[in-house]
Amino acid sequence: MCGTHGSRAPQASSAGQGWGRPWAAASPEEYSFEYGSPRYLLLCGLGGMLSCGLTHMAIVPLDLVKCRMQVDPDKYKGIFSGFGVTVREEGMRGLARGWAPTFIGYSLQGFFKFGLYEVFKIHYKKLLGEEKAYTWRTKIIKKWAGDVAQAVAHSPGMRAARVRSSTESAELRAVPKMYAEEDLWAFYKGVVPLWMRQIPYTMMKFACFERTVEALYKFVVPKPQCECTKAEQLGVTFVAGYIAGVFCAIVSHPADSVVSVLNKEKGSTALEVLRRLGPLGVWKGLFARIIMIGTLTALQWFIYDSVKVYLNLPRPPIAEEPASLKKHK
Repeated sequence: MCGTHGSRAPQASSAGQGWGRPWAAASPEEYSFEYGSPRYLLLCGLGGMLSCGLTHMAIVPLDLVKCRMQVDPDKYKGIFSGFGVTVREEGMRGLARGWAPTFIGYSLQGFFKFGLYEVFKIHYKKLLGEEKAYTWRTKIIKKWAGDVAQAVAHSPGMRAARVRSSTESAELRAVPKMYAEEDLWAFYKGVVPLWMRQIPYTMMKFACFERTVEALYKFVVPKPQCECTKAEQLGVTFVAGYIAGVFCAIVSHPADSVVSVLNKEKGSTALEVLRRLGPLGVWKGLFARIIMIGTLTALQWFIYDSVKVYLNLPRPPIAEEPASLKKHK
């Protein structure tokens, strides 16, 4: 068994050392900041901000068409015809509607979500000890993901403004128009279904990703993680992220359909929208969302891990069964 970098707190070198050779084989020799230090956690939050903000802004056209398919399925019958209708009626610029609230909202979400992901992994391992932290690792990630998603489920106001600007108003007029029509309620009426979407989505995003990475190194990759180059490890990160993204899309799609319709309509409640959509209507646009969320999640994990590589931050290895547990078998 090879040694694993990051399994103990690595010694920090002066900031910036080693940044010019980030793609060499992974090794624990020197890092720019100590694992778990405030600067390390802050940079992890920055990586999360870049990964979520940039990726969500990049797929605004696809998300716009997906929202319109959910809100007006008679007009936007499919993903390709939806793109065609949008371009014919509004030109190419119409595909960029909602980019500003998308970038701001998801950047803030990414900062807290990925930053706290690292904080809680360290905290729970110290609190529970090595054996319990390994045995309960999936439950720990789910517990953390649910709590954080409920607390910082990217500003419901930003989400509402983005959906409204995607489906009807010009984006700069969306916020004042929503406030004039429904007061502050317009920005928060979708918060419960938003939590119903974000909690299972975030639980799946982190828990499925972690276990998929473990499975890939155990059953697919022909050599131990510590013998893989950083580029090879990033390839595993991308594949695991895509697989996790597919499951994220499936478990959160019904609530996403409700939120999309709810944020467009005035005076509606989540229960009314759910009854009107019915058991089949809530799955409208699932294929488009699987493509979108699968690609999105893969790119988010890839960018997040790439930031760690570029900044020469410690990257803890996959979870391994402690020797004390192996003795009991």
